[in-house]
Amino acid sequence: MRPPSSSLFDQSALTGLTERLIAAAKRAGADAADAVAVRSMSLSIEVRDGAVEESESAEGDDVGLRVLVGNRQAVVSTNDLSADGTAALAERAVAMARAAPVDRFAGLADENQLADKFPDLDLIDHNLPTVAQLERMAHDAEAAGLSVRGITKSGGASASAGIGGMVLATSHGFHGAYLGSRHSLSMMAIAGEGTGMERDYDFSSTLHASDLESAEKVGRTAGERALERLNPRKVSTRKVPVVFDPRVAGSLVGHLASAINGASIARKTSFLKDKMGQKLFASGICIVDDPLRKRGLRSRPFDAEGVAGKKLALVDDGVLTTWLLDCATARELGLATTGHAQRGVSSTPSPSPTNLHLEAGKQTPDALIADIKDGFYVTDLIGSGVNGVTGDYSRGAAGFWIENGKRTYAVSEVTIAGHLLDIFRTLTPANDLEFRFGTNAPTLRLEGLTVAGQ
Repeated sequence: MRPPSSSLFDQSALTGLTERLIAAAKRAGADAADAVAVRSMSLSIEVRDGAVEESESAEGDDVGLRVLVGNRQAVVSTNDLSADGTAALAERAVAMARAAPVDRFAGLADENQLADKFPDLDLIDHNLPTVAQLERMAHDAEAAGLSVRGITKSGGASASAGIGGMVLATSHGFHGAYLGSRHSLSMMAIAGEGTGMERDYDFSSTLHASDLESAEKVGRTAGERALERLNPRKVSTRKVPVVFDPRVAGSLVGHLASAINGASIARKTSFLKDKMGQKLFASGICIVDDPLRKRGLRSRPFDAEGVAGKKLALVDDGVLTTWLLDCATARELGLATTGHAQRGVSSTPSPSPTNLHLEAGKQTPDALIADIKDGFYVTDLIGSGVNGVTGDYSRGAAGFWIENGKRTYAVSEVTIAGHLLDIFRTLTPANDLEFRFGTNAPTLRLEGLTVAGQ
């Protein structure tokens, strides 16, 4: 490993820039302002059939300024970080704000909500791989996948690394910065020939290289999964129990997070808009958002408005307890922000989850399916047929048929359909929760979905 330039990890220049932008905005006539600077650096390598197919490198800093004149706001952004551009940028932002429509919910976070302590979340790995090391990782993953007997082709393997972070300053005195790293490795394997070919993949993504799964494991898992999908069958339409593998189970948690997003609630475009405080899941079900989880893929010490992060149970013992809110949506709903603001340099804040997970149950995955005489085990979802307004759920799926408590033959080209309220109500988790993604869930069993096949 090589240490990258130390300047890459030094955010002091960006901190100074955001402070100058705030001062320039005040001089230009802004009543309040915040400035965000985003740093990113990435390096990625993709190989196929033993040769490097693509190599990409990117590095840059971007800055955004939000100004408020009364209840009117505007956002401007730039990647020109020269010192003589701050005054002009601020003047342009203030002029835009004066011409903007009134937004009575716009404004900075209340001072008593701002973070004053920044916990060490262990987000940064200062040792990033060289191009040669990334190539070797990708080659090794591809070779491992191709070594699985029955794998006929490579769909490609990739390795990447980078850093990203932000600096935030506000006109009411908040100053904060954080930086995180990311390492990723993936491989896609193809089994079979001609029209009988099937493909599958595996990947690993972590903040620290030491947590990354080995190239051999990623490649072999991709190969084994592709082989399992050979010779899929069609099934006739019926209602059966459906089991979600952990790599797709988190999607259901994601649908919940979208439905309780404060922006959707304020617009009344969510099927859960009247469900606060109601029991949506079985007793014992807990769904947690935790921005402070050490080495979490979406961890951060404060949100995009400077509000302190905190662990929050979105669902506690089956009951929906909260919406995901930033300051504007909280004001519109007559509530307090939950510290879930996110923003880019060219946008105003909006609510978004951080590290989400559905807590594990008590049964093993095998025990969870042991009494299913006829059912469907889903390993792959296709499309995005989820209606957030009505809660109707319909997605293409592939996986394996369950007979007498065991996974049997591969199944593809089917659709699973139901309603998210019914899905939530009948959901049962297994005990195999692992934190591999930004949104995580264990194996999940759902009752009475329609599997539409032939």
